[in-house]
Amino acid sequence: MQRCLVHKKRNVREHLPRTYHRALSLRLSAAWGMTDCADARAELDKTVRRLDELNPSAADSLREGLEETLTVHRLELPGLLRKSLSSTNLIESCFSSTREGSCSVKRSRGADQVLRWTGAMLLEAQKRFRRVRGHAAMPLLLSKLAVEGVDSRKEVA
Repeated sequence: MQRCLVHKKRNVREHLPRTYHRALSLRLSAAWGMTDCADARAELDKTVRRLDELNPSAADSLREGLEETLTVHRLELPGLLRKSLSSTNLIESCFSSTREGSCSVKRSRGADQVLRWTGAMLLEAQKRFRRVRGHAAMPLLLSKLAVEGVDSRKEVA
């Protein structure tokens, strides 16, 4: 599982006074921008220690799910694919399109029809999909997941 770095950064920032937001963003971006997982982890550990001094609840927020913010690092994915998979932007775009379409549905006759409408909206949203940046490295991702023991047909969407 990969945590969304944008949301994690936002959640940690909420615990701090505004004066610390920029410095925190720079530290987290620098850590998550590193290519080596061990270096990124070491930098995040330094950030947690610094946050412990400023605000323990901010440190706890960063600690929670910290390993899951480094999943794409641990898999050693190339930069573009790692960046694409580090946030929930891909799926949120799909949800946004579906939400827009659902506003025009005035009446539904049961759960069956709701599922059909949702499927139709997802198919419509699919027409606006673009390629994932770094898509050429998807075979590498699948092979890394196989080594990790993940059934990509069930757990990767």
